[in-house]
Amino acid sequence: MQAEAAGTDAGRAEARPLIVLDKVVKRYGTHTVLSGIDLEVHAGNVMAIIGPSGSGKSTLLRCINYLEPPSSGTIMLDGIRLEAGRATSRKDLALLRRSVGMVFQSFNLFPHMSVLRNVSLAQERVAGRSRKEADERSMQLLSRVGLADKAHQYPLRCSGGQQQRVAIARALALDPKVMLFDEPTSSLDPELGLEVLAVMRELADDGMTMIVVTHEMRFAENVSDTVLVMADGIIVEQGPSAEVMRNPRQERTKRFLRAVNDRT
Repeated sequence: MQAEAAGTDAGRAEARPLIVLDKVVKRYGTHTVLSGIDLEVHAGNVMAIIGPSGSGKSTLLRCINYLEPPSSGTIMLDGIRLEAGRATSRKDLALLRRSVGMVFQSFNLFPHMSVLRNVSLAQERVAGRSRKEADERSMQLLSRVGLADKAHQYPLRCSGGQQQRVAIARALALDPKVMLFDEPTSSLDPELGLEVLAVMRELADDGMTMIVVTHEMRFAENVSDTVLVMADGIIVEQGPSAEVMRNPRQERTKRFLRAVNDRT
């Protein structure tokens, strides 16, 4: 009986979501960008967030890692609980940031540092690794994204797709529990964008928990497990990717997907 109970407890632990958002609101003055977002993301899940411009998608990502503290509501990530309106300890905030890797639309690489230093620097300053340890880890990650040969070049000598892959390697360097991607291919031409999407697909195949704000509808349907549709600061629809993309239930989702399909 004890073994059975232990097995049940383990199953419950595995079923517990990695990320929970409870009634998250974000306001800028009198303008409400997010209106009471409730969300759960389980470990290993890949969630694609789609929707029209200005719907709050990027703001939602920035609230999850507290780059933009919510106006109200609670964010929990793997036992770390941050509640808007209450003082956030530096320890909890550091744990949250260490647990979340983020890749932006712009690459945000240091132009005066080599690709290798761009990936190693945070490991030394945040994770406390020696330069040798950090460089070894960086080379592993650069090999993973196909850029080991670019380690000693400067970012400006790399293509846009290569720079974004460096940014992904940098975000992975602190061994995050979840990766956030904010339209990582939006500033790239289609061919370079495919390079980045291929890396993201490999991360998904390896079981990385990912939340991806994207305008790549094929990625949303074929790579993600769940699609979340946002409009006007709320979640209008959420479900299994193929189901939402092929047979949306909500009229707002249908209208958005029609507009996307008409452009392509």
